[in-house]
Amino acid sequence: MSAGVKTEAEKRKQISVRAIADVEDVNSMKKSFNRHLHYTLVKDRNIATPRDYFFALAHTVKDNLVSRWIRTQQHYYDKDPKRVYYLSLEYYMGRTLTNTMINLGIQGACDEALYQMGLDIENLEAIEEDAGLGNGGLGRLAACFLDSMATLGLAAYGYGIRYEYGIFAQRIVNGEQTEEPDDWLRFGNPWEKARPEYTIPVNFYGKVVETPEGKKWIDTQVVLALPYDSPVPGYKNNVVNTLRLWSAKSPVDFNLKFFNNGDYIQAVIDRNVAENISRVLYPNDNFFEGKELRLKQEYFMCAATLQDIVRRYKVSKFGIRDAVRTSMDSFPDKVAIQLNDTHPSLAIPELMRILLDQEHLPWDNAWDITTRTCAYTNHTVLPEALERWPCSMLACILPRHLEIIYHINHLHLEEVLRKWPGDLDRMGRMSLIEEHGEKKVNMAHLSIVGSHAVNGVAWLHSEILKSDLFKDFYEMWPEKFQNKTNGITPRRWLLLCNPSLADLITDKLGDEWPSHLDQLAKLKPLAKDKMFQNEVMKIKQENKMRLAAQLENDYGVEINPSSIFDIQVKEKFQLYTVEKAGVGTWRSTEENDNFCIIDSILLQVKRIHEYKRQLLNVLHIITLYNRIKKNPKGNFVPRTVMIGGKAAPGYYTAKKIIKLVNLVGRVVNNDPVIGDRLKVIYLENYRVTMAEQIIPAADLSEQISTAGTEASGTGNMKFMLNGALTIGTMDGANVEMAEEMGEDNIFIFGMRVEEVEALKVKGYDAMEYYNSNEELKLCIDQIKDGYFSDGNAGEFSDIADILLKWDRFYLLADYEDYIKCQDRVNEAFMNKRKWAEMAINNIASSGKFSSDRTIAEYAREIWGVEPSWEKLPSPHEKV
Repeated sequence: MSAGVKTEAEKRKQISVRAIADVEDVNSMKKSFNRHLHYTLVKDRNIATPRDYFFALAHTVKDNLVSRWIRTQQHYYDKDPKRVYYLSLEYYMGRTLTNTMINLGIQGACDEALYQMGLDIENLEAIEEDAGLGNGGLGRLAACFLDSMATLGLAAYGYGIRYEYGIFAQRIVNGEQTEEPDDWLRFGNPWEKARPEYTIPVNFYGKVVETPEGKKWIDTQVVLALPYDSPVPGYKNNVVNTLRLWSAKSPVDFNLKFFNNGDYIQAVIDRNVAENISRVLYPNDNFFEGKELRLKQEYFMCAATLQDIVRRYKVSKFGIRDAVRTSMDSFPDKVAIQLNDTHPSLAIPELMRILLDQEHLPWDNAWDITTRTCAYTNHTVLPEALERWPCSMLACILPRHLEIIYHINHLHLEEVLRKWPGDLDRMGRMSLIEEHGEKKVNMAHLSIVGSHAVNGVAWLHSEILKSDLFKDFYEMWPEKFQNKTNGITPRRWLLLCNPSLADLITDKLGDEWPSHLDQLAKLKPLAKDKMFQNEVMKIKQENKMRLAAQLENDYGVEINPSSIFDIQVKEKFQLYTVEKAGVGTWRSTEENDNFCIIDSILLQVKRIHEYKRQLLNVLHIITLYNRIKKNPKGNFVPRTVMIGGKAAPGYYTAKKIIKLVNLVGRVVNNDPVIGDRLKVIYLENYRVTMAEQIIPAADLSEQISTAGTEASGTGNMKFMLNGALTIGTMDGANVEMAEEMGEDNIFIFGMRVEEVEALKVKGYDAMEYYNSNEELKLCIDQIKDGYFSDGNAGEFSDIADILLKWDRFYLLADYEDYIKCQDRVNEAFMNKRKWAEMAINNIASSGKFSSDRTIAEYAREIWGVEPSWEKLPSPHEKV
């Protein structure tokens, strides 16, 4: 079956969707579509391109959003509820069109309208650019949370940066990653609306002076923050919330000195210095880079957002339109600010600056307001991910904020000493300012001290925060610490990406489950039902056949659709970085990091390997390859392994792993002895849209991080919801997934957290495992000796050295158990009834992992607001 060909079931479904579309709605859609084609795009059907048709459709759908959007904001103004502000430097939104049609309930009418005009809606949907304003899990989580906040009827706003260039496009050339800029705005964005009337000045540099009114920040350089609003519709409830993204602009009077000198050209060119702030997303996730531009991005977003929040707080109906709140005392009762990791942590000193310098509140009052307003979500336990900004940089760029941070720290340490008199070691550990080496501000510590709630994103992760990473803070404020296990939106990750399975579930449960995912538990009695098993597995097989055809078209590799589709994907590889220091040498970008030089390549001793452990997956691929080569006539369960992810441009080792996967795949895929029993595909430019194709077709999801390193994971939840089984360690949300479905429905292997800790204490000797396992030894020797790189022994010798000398994630310690667990996967896959039963139990156990549940917990337990399932009035009434 070629890519893009619909199955008979899909054709029947599309016809049935059209059949129930209201005739009046269809005619309205056609009229709106033609109006936008003519008057918005200035085209007619004779010269219009498919992209023109996409934009006409997008504007038509947006028309159905606008009245709901305005009504929602009017409702918030009239009722004056407590508002939630979600601050995130990343939003990995993906495509908007299909998700919006589903949430508004107009997909059938749009499909039928286009069909009557001779257009295919799927072809137009495929034209939309992914909004890749995030690196991976953190940004995608923010997108799911926005969807859930709207679905739960919360008065919520997302705030971030409108990057001109999102996460780069990845291309694989000769097995190696190359990067291309993600110019996602080159054709325009039909969903956003610029709001120049709400442009806000943001200050940098300058100095702080004492005045009779208090401290004053003067002689600053001003950058303007221009907001762009995008609608975020809830699911069939007429609620449309707002995502506001800031774009950096130079002020009108930029570089006046150049104008005065007559150098007009230089003045215009120097606008870029200010506007570069929102130019590009930093391609780093779970790794901190202390770059000045990144600091400016973080403060730019926080400063613009806080000013906007204060403006909205002050302008309130209060029975008299445009009355102004003059007191800030009720600010925490009307405003909740959630910091998505430490990237927006400068919101804490910025809010203090506003309250102290502009509202002229006393310190204690300002601090009480700030801590009652702000809450902090931690997303990682990896030390290289924790932000620590040099005090010298802050003193230059944000001098007033550094003063405020110093005073926060002074009062905080006084409180520590009152609780633990004389414990200077504890005081040093809990200080916001790290004194060893260059003085730095620990932004996680600032976030904890300045917030009333601190949460991890899975039960295990939250326990590690309390017992290890933030143990001192937990002992001081146990009441601050909470857990909020992550979730995913079932609208995008089942209803949109797997419509056939969604229809089957609706047939069994009714149509409320997309906003009440716990109803999936009602499917558990059907797990052993042979007819239901057949229906579920038929849908899975159709998804696999569609994906196999697409992969053959894209990569030229013929895939066996009856093989196990074994998938490990991550939006981006997250690795510790090295950078070139000269001819033939490399150096660490992090101070005080141990390193050595091998074959002219610098390798960090402590922090070079990657916690998702794609290399462990590669070792399994090579093991399977060697087993087939050793016994060509053996009975092997066919398997297609897919790995995807982007390495940040400076991440040398991640790029090496990507090349290794591609070269191993080249050998495996072209070996006639192997045939269709094993195939390896590296998924180029993995992103949200590709995930929507890959996840419904997966049989097996690889979640194999070292126990204690993954905060939560959300990819594991997406696969589970779509009926893929998981092979994984007891890490992140895998722990809770196993609790929900039972360990007999998941493939668990490897060390637990306590065993990892015991191994650290004992000392990890990779050579011990290497020498005691012949299959493992052969795999590593093949990597080292150039077996997969045309005999080039030096190509991957550094990868072998990492595994044997500098692996802080203990791959070899888990290898043997991992291989045995994969053998159990093969056995289970051969028992089709048992596999189907396990897959249904996975789907039926997914209810906990809805982002609706997560957001409801945030709302009640952190933000102090109550979710609402009530629909707003119909938008067809007058606005």
